[in-house]
Amino acid sequence: MNINFDLHDLQAFSAAAELGNFRKAAEAVHISQPAFSRRIDKLENALGVKLIDRSTRSMSLTGVGRDFARKVRLLLDDLDETLLGIREVGGARMGEVTVACVPSAVYYFLPQVLRTYHARFPRIRIKVHDASANEVLSVVASGEADFGVNFMGNDEPGIEFRSILEERFVAACRKDHPLAKKKKVSWQELGQYDFMSVSKSSGNRMLLDLALASADQRPQSIYEAQHVTTLLGLVEAGMGVAAVPSLAMPSADHPVLASVPLFDPIITRRIGLIRRKGRSFTPAAEKLYELLLGLRPEGRRKSVVKT
Repeated sequence: MNINFDLHDLQAFSAAAELGNFRKAAEAVHISQPAFSRRIDKLENALGVKLIDRSTRSMSLTGVGRDFARKVRLLLDDLDETLLGIREVGGARMGEVTVACVPSAVYYFLPQVLRTYHARFPRIRIKVHDASANEVLSVVASGEADFGVNFMGNDEPGIEFRSILEERFVAACRKDHPLAKKKKVSWQELGQYDFMSVSKSSGNRMLLDLALASADQRPQSIYEAQHVTTLLGLVEAGMGVAAVPSLAMPSADHPVLASVPLFDPIITRRIGLIRRKGRSFTPAAEKLYELLLGLRPEGRRKSVVKT
């Protein structure tokens, strides 16, 4: 069947069914009464049924018309709800955002940003995919996450990297360890103690291996772990010392752990926002991305690198 009518015709019929009067219904949809009558005629001709019995003084719905009026009302209500939802999403008032993030960034600054974001947009659902640097890069590249917070991706084809801060690698030790009394520690000094490292599959390990490739003082690890948080647990237990990003360290008032800047060489990593090139953000994702972008050194936050 050729459905030769449109939304305006359905709205005119629904107004007539609700108000029971052509003149009032025509005024409700802001058209003249003759134009209103033509819309009802058009709808009836397209459907091939009589929907309204009408005379010069009165109108009433037919049996088919009463049943059709209920269905049209439900249809128009659903359409209004759908359009309202689209406007809400378009205005970043509701929706969902998935952000992938390396754990150290999750611990250090993401909660504060998410708290601010939630206060502004309480109806937006946020998913945090906390994972290794390699996995964060992977889920952003595949589109599973809207964007990521990572220290990898600067040289990846198809990935845009925008730096938000730079941090230094530090020696992690117990507060009762000899190194804790120093203002800074060389990599050679670090290697004189039981040294622990993340495994070769870790993005941090790749970064350190490249930076220390030509260094004679490169420490040899006696323990390896998959995650920096595990290393810190081993350090706290007195198993040895480790080199970790400064963001991964707990606050200075931690009862057991201490950090000391490493030098000779000084090794840093840049934390940045990564997104797939050419991918458009939803309004909800764009608002969170812009909020995190405000953490850049030229924005509200300074780098955490110290010399």
